Amino acid sequence: MKNAYRAFIQYSRQFRKNWLEYLILFGGLDIVNQFAVIPFFRWITTFVLQAGEIPFVSCQNLITILMKHPLVVISLLIELGCLLIIIYGEFMLLLTGFREIGLPNFRWQRIFKQTRETLSLLNLGSLILLLGYFLLVIPFADIIFRTPLLAKIQIPQFIIDYLTRNGWLISGLLLFYVLMTVLGIRLILTMPLMAYQHLHLRTAMHRSWQMTSKFKWATLFEQIIFVTILTSIFTVCFYVLIYLFQLGLDLLPGKLPLLTAIFNLSFLQLGGELLAIWAGTIILLVVVNPLVKISELSVAPEHVSRGLIEIFTLILLVIGLTTIANNTFYLLGHGIRRPVTISHRGVAEENGVQNTIPAMEKTSKLRPDYVEMDLHETKDHQFVVIHDENLKKLTGVDKTPHELTLNQLTQLTAHENGYRAKVASFDQYLAAAEKRHQKLLIEIKSTPRDSKEMLRNFNARYGKRILRDHDQIHSLDYSVVTSLKKINPKLKVLYIQPYNFGNPQGAADGYSMEYSTLNQDFITQAHWQRQPVYTWTVNEEGIMKQAMYNHTDGIITDNLRELNAAIKDFTGKQSYANRILNYIIVIPTSGGIEP
Repeated sequence: MKNAYRAFIQYSRQFRKNWLEYLILFGGLDIVNQFAVIPFFRWITTFVLQAGEIPFVSCQNLITILMKHPLVVISLLIELGCLLIIIYGEFMLLLTGFREIGLPNFRWQRIFKQTRETLSLLNLGSLILLLGYFLLVIPFADIIFRTPLLAKIQIPQFIIDYLTRNGWLISGLLLFYVLMTVLGIRLILTMPLMAYQHLHLRTAMHRSWQMTSKFKWATLFEQIIFVTILTSIFTVCFYVLIYLFQLGLDLLPGKLPLLTAIFNLSFLQLGGELLAIWAGTIILLVVVNPLVKISELSVAPEHVSRGLIEIFTLILLVIGLTTIANNTFYLLGHGIRRPVTISHRGVAEENGVQNTIPAMEKTSKLRPDYVEMDLHETKDHQFVVIHDENLKKLTGVDKTPHELTLNQLTQLTAHENGYRAKVASFDQYLAAAEKRHQKLLIEIKSTPRDSKEMLRNFNARYGKRILRDHDQIHSLDYSVVTSLKKINPKLKVLYIQPYNFGNPQGAADGYSMEYSTLNQDFITQAHWQRQPVYTWTVNEEGIMKQAMYNHTDGIITDNLRELNAAIKDFTGKQSYANRILNYIIVIPTSGGIEP
C-alpha cells in the first residue's frame, strides 16, 4: 500500500505540473466524441438501416439481415472497422500525448504525427484481433482507458440480471470476469507498446504477456485500485461540501440562493470533470510507467500555442454558457415533468404473484398509470395472462401455454413471493382492471407456435375495449407491432427494444427501452417524432431520477412505492440544495450527463 501511495503522490505532481496539457488532451477528446463522433456513427447506422428498410437489429432478425441484406451487413462491418480505427487512434493519441507532454520541447504537432504513424501498424487481420482486445479491456473502460467512445459499449443490465438468477450461471459469470480481469491485466501494455515501440498488434500482445510476467502485476492492480478508491473519496467529499454549502446559502433572501445554486452546480460539474481527468491521468501514468519512467520525464515548459488555447477556451466558453443555461432551467424546475408510472407484471414490492388478478388489485391501490402484463396464446387460440413460455417456474407444470387449453390453464395455481393465485385469462384480467378503472400496458408474447390469425383474433375480441379503456400495447416482436398497426391503426403500439443501437425509426407509436443503454439522445430523437419512450425495468432510486432527468416519458418498475417517492422528491417543490443533491445522485448512474 505504501508503494501505491508513493506512486499516487508522484503522478499527482506530474499532473499538477502539466495540468493544462492534460486538460486539453482529455477534454478535447471528450468534446470531439460527444459532439461529433458518437452522433455521426449513430446517424450512419440509422441511415444504413433505413436504406435497407430494416427498422431495428436484434436476435429476432439477425439471421434475416445476414441472409437477405448483404449490402447492409457489409456497410455495418465497414462502419465497425472505422469505429475500431477511431477508438484505436484515440488510444494512440492519449498514450503518445502522455509521453510527449512530459518531455522537453513538447509539441502538439509531434503527437498527431506519431499517432498517424501508428495507424500504419493496422491491417485487416489486426482489426479482428483489435476487436477481441477491446472486448477484454471493456471492464477497464471507465477506470483505465477513459474514452467515452469505448465506454458506450456495454452489456445490457437485463442480460446480467438473467445470468445472476442461477447458481451455475453466477459461477460462470464470476469465472468469466476473473478470466477477463487476468487477461486484461496481462495484455494491458499492448497499446502502450504499439504507441511507444511501434510494434504490430500481435507482437505487442505477446510482448505485454511476457512483460507482465516479469514484474508483479498484482502491484499494478493494487495501484490502480488504490487510485480509483482515493479519487472516488475525494470526489464524494467534493460533492458533499458543495451540497452542504448550498444548504446554508438557501437561507439567504431574494434571488441570492438561485444565483449561488447556479454557480455551485456549474462548479460541481467542472470540478467533477477535472477530478475525472486527474484520476484518468494518474491511472494511465501508472499503466505506462513500466515503459516510460515518469521520474525521468522533465517538466515540460509551456508549449501550448496561443491559437490552440484560444480555440479550446472558445469551445469551453460555449459549453459553459450552455451548461449554465441548462442548470438555470433545471434549478428552476422547468422541463421537469412527472413520468408515467408503470407496474411491471402487475406487482409492487413483491406484493403478490406476477400477472395475477389479486396482485393487480393490490397494486392498483397505489394508483399506477398503467399495469404492465403479459399475454400468450393458448392451444384453443384464447389468451392467457402469463409471462414465461414455460409454466414450470410458477405453477410446477412443465408445459407451454400452447400445449394447454384456456380452461386447463385457468385451473392452475401460481406460486411466487409467498403468495398463491389462479392463472387468469385475459378476459378475467381485463374485466378486473376495468372494474378498478386501471389502464393496462399489454405485452403480447409471440412464439413460433402462434396461430396465423392470432393478432386478428386479438383485435376482434379486444380492440374496441382497449381503445375505450385507453390501454396500450407493446411487444418485443417487431412483426407484432407492424401487423397490429395494419390491422387496427388506432391502437397505440410500442416496440420493446432490449438494446439502443441507433436512432428511433419504424412503425411503432413509441418505445420501451432497456434502461442501461437508453440515453438522452434517443429520447430527444423520439420526442422530435412525437413518440413516447418508456424505460424498463427500473428498480433503483438513482436510475429513476436519471430517467426523469433525461425526460423519459414512462418508467416500468417492480418497486412502485419507491418510484412514487422518487418522483415526488425529484419533481416536487424543493430547495436548490436538494436539486443539486438529486443531480449528484444522477451522476454515478449515467457516468455523467450527456449532451
